[in-house]
Amino acid sequence: MTALPIIVGMGGINAAGRTSFHQGFRRIVLDKLGQKARQETFLGLATLMNLVKYENDQLVTPDGEVIAVTDIERVLGEQIKAGTLIRKIEKNHFDVDATHWQQKLAIKVNSDEGLRFTCRIKDLPNPIPTSWQVTEIDKKTANVVVPDQLDVKHDSYRDNPIKAAGQFPTGFDPAIMYNSRYQPRGLQATIFAATDAIRSTGLDWQTVMNSVEPDKVGTYSGSIAGQMNDEGFGGLVRSRMKGERVSTKQLALGLNTMSTDFINAYVTGSVGTTFTASGACATFLYNLRAAVNDIQAGRTRVAVVASVECALTPEVIEGFGTMGALANEEGLRKLDNTDTADHRRTSRPFGDNCGFTIGEGAQVVILMDDALALELGADIMGSVVDVFVNADGVKKSITAPGPGNYITMAKSVALAEQIAGPEALRERSFILAHGSSTPQNRVTESMIYHKVAEAFSINGWKLAAPKAFVGHTIAPASGDQLAMALGVFSHNIMPGITTISKVADDVHAKHLDIRTAHYECDPMDIAFVNSKGFGGNNATATVFSPTLTKKLLSKRYDKSTWDRYSDKVTQTHAEQVQYQQAADLGQYELIYKFGNGMLDETALKIEADELTLPGFSKAVKLNVNNQYGDLK
Repeated sequence: MTALPIIVGMGGINAAGRTSFHQGFRRIVLDKLGQKARQETFLGLATLMNLVKYENDQLVTPDGEVIAVTDIERVLGEQIKAGTLIRKIEKNHFDVDATHWQQKLAIKVNSDEGLRFTCRIKDLPNPIPTSWQVTEIDKKTANVVVPDQLDVKHDSYRDNPIKAAGQFPTGFDPAIMYNSRYQPRGLQATIFAATDAIRSTGLDWQTVMNSVEPDKVGTYSGSIAGQMNDEGFGGLVRSRMKGERVSTKQLALGLNTMSTDFINAYVTGSVGTTFTASGACATFLYNLRAAVNDIQAGRTRVAVVASVECALTPEVIEGFGTMGALANEEGLRKLDNTDTADHRRTSRPFGDNCGFTIGEGAQVVILMDDALALELGADIMGSVVDVFVNADGVKKSITAPGPGNYITMAKSVALAEQIAGPEALRERSFILAHGSSTPQNRVTESMIYHKVAEAFSINGWKLAAPKAFVGHTIAPASGDQLAMALGVFSHNIMPGITTISKVADDVHAKHLDIRTAHYECDPMDIAFVNSKGFGGNNATATVFSPTLTKKLLSKRYDKSTWDRYSDKVTQTHAEQVQYQQAADLGQYELIYKFGNGMLDETALKIEADELTLPGFSKAVKLNVNNQYGDLK
């Protein structure tokens, strides 16, 4: 039978916090948590934000004050809440009240003597304008006379109309967790997210690697803009314009393949499939689809699926803002009829809104085929039954929506009904909406759900929209949605869209259950992770709960297999608890194998039917599947 891709771990970081063990999900639904989960959430966020450190078996603030776990919410609770989710852009990114730019200035000469100044010879333009009169004072200095007009650019500062974003929790700094070697923020976040995902499995990674042939481990990851910070493409394109030098690393580290490459080279040590796809806002789902297809086909047995985007730079924000895509101060004030914009409520999916809010994030999910998951005793967090991708056809505007998302949603729903039945679909499924928070999206996306619900006789279809809390992280946005889906499966809490006071009048909500408050729900079995990307990049994933996944697997495996699995998964759960406790205390121990364990190519052995690599228990089989016959 076709292999079923099982979710065995997930990790990452966004504005809500750490992904593993649903910390980010818990921050979003904080007020619906029980006391133990609430306390764990505040502890994990306090250490993540460097508000406390665990030293000598006690929690200590930067001022040296010892604080009890039970006191963290009372002492630091408001600071933790204020420093998470969407909020005003912090100055470690840039100053939104005084954003630097280069303003043009034309200096006109009002004297017959011209404009006179002295400068260093090496600072003169090349070539020197023919109208300039340059006289050397000495070997280093010259007098210059400009007879007519001098055009210059000078430092200036402007009030940025876009002031909010979904930023990593205040104080979180992956650069200090390992030797980050002048790496862009997105790649630092990738190292954190990949480590978090791998450790969340509760499995020893070397054991996982030795359980399969080396080429059966795959990494599937990508960004859209690439790394736009100074250490990547941002610095590359800005350096010369700012009078600075380009570094040797900026081009390579800026590439949107780098998250894939970093995971392979510095975290997993994989020599298997390496894959990068970019599909606008559906990028995470594009890479997930490739991994799912490879697992189904038997080409991959272990898949690391990831996406990262840390593009909170003035240039990227101005690009989206100029398009009219981002919520700005003027639009928010008009919506609320106030003189002061609410930076906590800039993202308002399916409500009265004026644009999306950009965010930063890194998400990583670990998949295995079902046979390997049971063999290793992996925790079954759910399964990805399939991912559908369709384009929009002919367009007038490249950024406008089209019919492709109707196809992806309808296929996903039809597949879920075929496998789980109409009752599970109608009673125990929910949507993780793209929900970008633009006026156009709320109409067009809700119409898709309305028509699909009508076709499949669904009423009261539950809907959640993660971008209301973490913003639109662009490439990993559907990873944020998957993380929320797993949180719902685990906690039976459905996040409402708390940033809106009501559903907008033009939303097609007849068959939908969109609420403005979080609420407890019956156990859910099916999640539809939906994404609508610029350019017609539409994708929808059909995700099954742990319960439904195990029910599906029970038809494939006998009792003895399940008994062996039950014995092994007990140890896995114990290891998971150990990592969760360590992570909540800020002890992440990031995996960063810079130069450690490099393969000796001279020890590589090739035979006619297999290739043996040093450091791997199994050989790469060379008897690949010939689908074309032979000419013998």
